[in-house]
Amino acid sequence: MKEQTLILIKPDGLVKSLTGNILTRLSETKLEIAAAKMVCVSPELATEHYKHLKDQPFFGELITYLQGQLHGRYKVLALVYWGEDAIGKVRALAGATNPEEAEPTSIRGSYGRITSKGVYENVIHASSNAEEAEREIKLWFQPSEIILDAYPVKTITQTSVQQKVWA
Repeated sequence: MKEQTLILIKPDGLVKSLTGNILTRLSETKLEIAAAKMVCVSPELATEHYKHLKDQPFFGELITYLQGQLHGRYKVLALVYWGEDAIGKVRALAGATNPEEAEPTSIRGSYGRITSKGVYENVIHASSNAEEAEREIKLWFQPSEIILDAYPVKTITQTSVQQKVWA
């Protein structure tokens, strides 16, 4: 079944210059990139992304980590990959969330670490299932930023919308 998944190359992956390595590894999946952009992660975006972990004792550090405050790299590379069994293929390649439990040949096993404070710096996020993929993709991307209609869309007419344009 063709599906889409969200992938984030997190600030630790960016600061370690792993973007090329990770994209090369992701190309092994034979999936298509349907969207890509750099995002400065607001506290609200990070909190909404990880809302399912809000009761965990490490939640505050997780939000700080995704925002890039631990690495001085205040952005992530957000991608939507699309194709046959996209979620399963990307999850397998990413490896276990805990870098110490991840297969050494996986992305997290190769490049991740656990800080002395116990934060998993696992360089990449991959959607865990179809429901989470939809929620996450809609959180990080607008329909116009994705080259395919991943989910049902509607067209609306807006007036008085302020936006930046090229001077």
